[in-house]
Amino acid sequence: MVFMGDRATLLETGRFVQRHAHPAENVMDVAFAAAARYNDYIETAETAECAATVESAGTAESADGVENAEGAETAESADNAESEARHRRAADAGDTASMSVLGALLLRRGDLAGAETYLRAATAEGDRAAANNLGVLLHQRGYPDEAADWWRIAAVAGSAAAAHALGRHYRERGDEPGAEYWLRQSAEQGHALGAYALAELLEHRSDVGAERWLRAAAEQGHREAAYRLARLVERNATDDAHDAFGRPGLGPRTGTDGETGTGRRRVAARKDDSPVAGPEAGRVGEAEQWYRQAAARGHRRAALHLGAILEQRGELKEAGRWYLISAKAGEARAACALGFLLRDAGDRESAAVWWLRAAQDGDGNAANALGALHAARGEQQTAERWYRAAMDAGDVNGAYNLGLLCAAQDRTAQAEQWYRRAAYAGHREAANALAVLLLQAGDATGAEPWFSKAAEAGSVDAAFNLGILYAGRDEDRAALLWYERAAAAGHTEAALQVGMALLHHGEEREAERHLRCAAGGGSAEAAFRLAGVLDSRQPPPGPPALGEPMPEKTECEEWYERAAEQGHRRAQVRVGMLAAARGDVESAGRWYREAAEAGSRNGAFNLGLLLAREGSEREAALWWSRAANDGHGRAALRLALLAARRGELTEGQRWCARAVELGPAEVSERAARLREALHQELTA
Repeated sequence: MVFMGDRATLLETGRFVQRHAHPAENVMDVAFAAAARYNDYIETAETAECAATVESAGTAESADGVENAEGAETAESADNAESEARHRRAADAGDTASMSVLGALLLRRGDLAGAETYLRAATAEGDRAAANNLGVLLHQRGYPDEAADWWRIAAVAGSAAAAHALGRHYRERGDEPGAEYWLRQSAEQGHALGAYALAELLEHRSDVGAERWLRAAAEQGHREAAYRLARLVERNATDDAHDAFGRPGLGPRTGTDGETGTGRRRVAARKDDSPVAGPEAGRVGEAEQWYRQAAARGHRRAALHLGAILEQRGELKEAGRWYLISAKAGEARAACALGFLLRDAGDRESAAVWWLRAAQDGDGNAANALGALHAARGEQQTAERWYRAAMDAGDVNGAYNLGLLCAAQDRTAQAEQWYRRAAYAGHREAANALAVLLLQAGDATGAEPWFSKAAEAGSVDAAFNLGILYAGRDEDRAALLWYERAAAAGHTEAALQVGMALLHHGEEREAERHLRCAAGGGSAEAAFRLAGVLDSRQPPPGPPALGEPMPEKTECEEWYERAAEQGHRRAQVRVGMLAAARGDVESAGRWYREAAEAGSRNGAFNLGLLLAREGSEREAALWWSRAANDGHGRAALRLALLAARRGELTEGQRWCARAVELGPAEVSERAARLREALHQELTA
């Protein structure tokens, strides 16, 4: 039994660990390290960005909203003690520009009292940057209305940073028109944070203009804008967002016998943060470009999505590198994804380490993977513990896997309990498994609605099982409808059933299409029946004339061989017959023997004919005996003739009686005449 442990709910936990600002960006991104409330108000830890460098005197602004009035000084030089002393001397001497720069420096350092003196003095002299920074300081001290007054003064004077801060102030107050006005002023001046905040506002209103401003902010290096733009581009590239990690995993497929096997599963992904992939390669390529920009600047979720795109493309080494970067930054989903890459590479021990890290951070899919890992090792109690952890993390697969685990241990009541819990939560495969369990217990009435619920939710196996259920009730029309639905979704056995039903109704061409689908999916029976359809359209091949090359194999023979190689006994006999007709006695004997050893009475009979023709009557008799004992009338007649030639009249009569009993009519008639002749000879 294989247990569900793949990443079907990799992006569904909803638990996101907040990342602190990257150290390299702290100087420019986080102006007020001592005032956490204002940092959150201006920008979260995920959205703090470096959007601009210092400009010329009078207009210079840094991205965090604190303006400098010294274009010749970089942020690093302003931190220099010598530079600070020089500015302090100049400020004390009444130099307005130095007062503004020194006030900004003290504000960054968290020295609000010292900063206020210099900022108010510079503001009194008409310094725009000082007005903006004074607003920042007042906001930190809890005077938002007075801060807004200074921001308005600075914004009217052309400060993009002040316009951004004022716009955020208005949005916090619920004044969206005012917020849009000032944010647009900031954005149109090229301020990255203003563009990003405007995009957020427009996106909140579902305004199509949001993409333009996200792009403007991203082009200036705003990493959250780059990430959000990539998400938007990627979603627009496909109508149906789906999990980019959707590889074959440990998803169960439950049939009517209750056994499970490996299959594919897809669970509804988070629409807000799930990696998606679409058919428009160009758009996805553009999304990848923006993910790269954001990831290179330390955005952990961008690194996760970039890894997903690369993994889909088969670039596993680079995908693993980005997953590792994201995982080390605290992204549990990336740690989980990295675990799957390592598992697929054969390194289960390292995979378990990353799954453990992700599971401890609340990733339900990682907990499921750990459960599957321990279940495969036979450590059932540990597996159950991790499945419960997955369930506690909100991952419905945990309950489903607990059901599978209990079913494997014949704990049917507990399995039903967990299946029900998962099924009521909308897990379609759990609903299918529950229906199978009920059907095995003889409750077909209780099973049917669960099969229907699972099938309507998209479970291909449930649709097939419904077909079996209706067929068992002789409701052939309803059964065919569900078989067709499952076949349309790629279910091999359902396609076979549809093909057989169409053959029964004489619709050979349409039947051939379904049989090809099923045969291509690996169904030996479908390959055999498809070969039969093709075989019926061509004349039987005759033996090649002397000196002629052996004819090439036909398509129907190739399908017979495919079925035969999968162990289909009737196909093995048919391949043997076609080989014999071509004069290939060696191949014919090999296929007859394989079929006979697998229990085919026709294979045993034909092998006996081949051996007798080559003079090995003793071995031929052994195979005819096996066939006759399995109910093959012609084999019994051959044994009767063989016994008669040897003079074993009583033995011949016994096999004649057996041939008369088994038939068919022609064999019975010949066997009756031979038995009468043997009787007359015995009584003569």
